[in-house]
Amino acid sequence: MTRVLITGAASGLGRSLALAWAKRGARLLIADLNAERGAESVAFCLAAGAEEAHFRHLDVTQESDFASAANWVDAEWGGLDIMVNNAGVAGGGRFDSISEGDWEWMLNINLLGVVRGCRAFTPLFKRQEGGQFINIASMAGLLNPPGMSSYNVAKAGVVALSESLTVELAPWSILTLAVCPSYFQTNLNESLRTQDEAMKAALPRLLASSDLSADDIAEAILEAVARGDTLFLPHPHARQTWELKQQQPEAFRFELIRQARKLAGRG
Repeated sequence: MTRVLITGAASGLGRSLALAWAKRGARLLIADLNAERGAESVAFCLAAGAEEAHFRHLDVTQESDFASAANWVDAEWGGLDIMVNNAGVAGGGRFDSISEGDWEWMLNINLLGVVRGCRAFTPLFKRQEGGQFINIASMAGLLNPPGMSSYNVAKAGVVALSESLTVELAPWSILTLAVCPSYFQTNLNESLRTQDEAMKAALPRLLASSDLSADDIAEAILEAVARGDTLFLPHPHARQTWELKQQQPEAFRFELIRQARKLAGRG
């Protein structure tokens, strides 16, 4: 049975991913800060058909928590098949409104949290001669929209890290998939840190605007895993925008400048 560890699996996309694997009879380690929600995820996964499901407290800013989780899966399961770096936070605002402290907070969780997860499990995957990282990035890391510079940079770093690992770890048959969703309904706004009132008002509306649910995206991610993808964009409209950036960069840049002018009240 597939052995899967998911960070941030007490809610949102992490929980949906856990449930998707649970339906396939996987063994699951629900890693999160929220023990109450984590226990709920465990119960839901067991009811959905998971062979095993356990909760483990894991703070992605703490290297020791990842090391402890790696030791646990090695001792209890004899290894791990898939490590999902999903935990993350929301933040941003206009560039000159983001403090250095907020930059450090964003990068420490959204980028270095993924780095720590990959560092902790790479030795185990190398010993196994196999395994897979699934790193949840964002379309923001590919498109870099205005008013989100710290979030954009963190998620772009996750994409770059994933591309690096895809080639560097290939000699050990270790796979890496970067997932870049657009907005979808989740509880990401609970973690929002911003001084920009317009962003505070806009984020819940943007999260609710998607035609895809977290469950839809989770199922699509498992299909991407089965195909052997290295980069996956779940939202069709986001794929179209990504193609526009690649094929018509000037038109794409003009559109972002239009958005920036609107954000600045100069449109």
